[in-house]
Amino acid sequence: MLKQFFIICSGSDTDILEQCSKGEQNKYAGIGATVFFTAVMAFIAASYALYTVFDNMFTAIFFGFVWGLLIFNLDRFIVSTIKKTGNVIDEFIQASPRIILAIIIAVVISKPLELKIFEKEINQVLLVQKNDMTLANKTQIAEQFTPDIEALKNDISGLQNQIDAKEAEVNALYDTYISEAEGTAGTKLLGKGPVYKEKREKHDAAMAELQQLKTENKAKIVSTEAQIAELEGDFESQVVTTQPIINNFDGLMARVNALGKLPWLPSFFIFLLFLAIETSPIFAKLLSPKGAYDFKLEDQETAVKTNVLQNKNQREALLKTDYAINDRIYENIKQEDELYHYKRKKAIELMQLQADAFYKQQKNVL
Repeated sequence: MLKQFFIICSGSDTDILEQCSKGEQNKYAGIGATVFFTAVMAFIAASYALYTVFDNMFTAIFFGFVWGLLIFNLDRFIVSTIKKTGNVIDEFIQASPRIILAIIIAVVISKPLELKIFEKEINQVLLVQKNDMTLANKTQIAEQFTPDIEALKNDISGLQNQIDAKEAEVNALYDTYISEAEGTAGTKLLGKGPVYKEKREKHDAAMAELQQLKTENKAKIVSTEAQIAELEGDFESQVVTTQPIINNFDGLMARVNALGKLPWLPSFFIFLLFLAIETSPIFAKLLSPKGAYDFKLEDQETAVKTNVLQNKNQREALLKTDYAINDRIYENIKQEDELYHYKRKKAIELMQLQADAFYKQQKNVL
């Protein structure tokens, strides 16, 4: 039962193969088994690759199964269409397009399994890339908010500088009127005279202005700090919003690119392994000697071809003969006077009928 299944997988004519020896049947069963297991490997590889895309096991298995059937059909077609001619060069030329197709299929099959085999190394590469992308993302977002935040901070510094300058002025006025009272500066008269009162009034006025300035500027500073806090909150919110996009940067294309950053030699050997698996049915068919099955198949095909050519030549000969006979018959009829007089009589009758019909039509018009 299993042998018969593998023979069907090889794409051979089972009716012809049943007439061959057991060895011939085993050869094609082996070719069919290679075709079948290549399709199984394609199913596994495609399912994993699609799982990284859809992140759904059932969807990946379904489309992986369809891909496996496609590869199975292609391999079966490739093997079944290679005909043994006995000439190695002719057979290789005949198989060269199929070998190119097998190479393409091997690349498609091997790449997903490479992603699985080197998964840990790829994850490390992706982690580094994600960290770099996170830093770059924060830098780009910061470029949107930093100018506004810096401008607001400068406003706060300006408001604080106004307060500091006013405090310095008030302190200077305080020192002035104290020195006047102590007699160490100004009029240098000890006591609180008119000059002292004048300087004290300037200090008190400046102090009132300072209190007013502090009240106004502190309100402005609080409002500005609230704006800064809002911008910083927007910055953090945008970073949090965009971070999942970076965290999910592990799709199929990202992993393939990450695989390309790893040493190429291990991936190349894995590709060679699948290339050997994919091309093994073709080379098995090319390297195997021309056996009984090939002779029987060639005999059957040439018999059909010969029969078709015979029928075609026979129809062409019949057509040529029919043309020659018709030419002779009409040439002989052309010399018959009886046929001439008969056709002349009928022509005269037809012209008379036409003349009578024209006369009646004209008469009705009048």
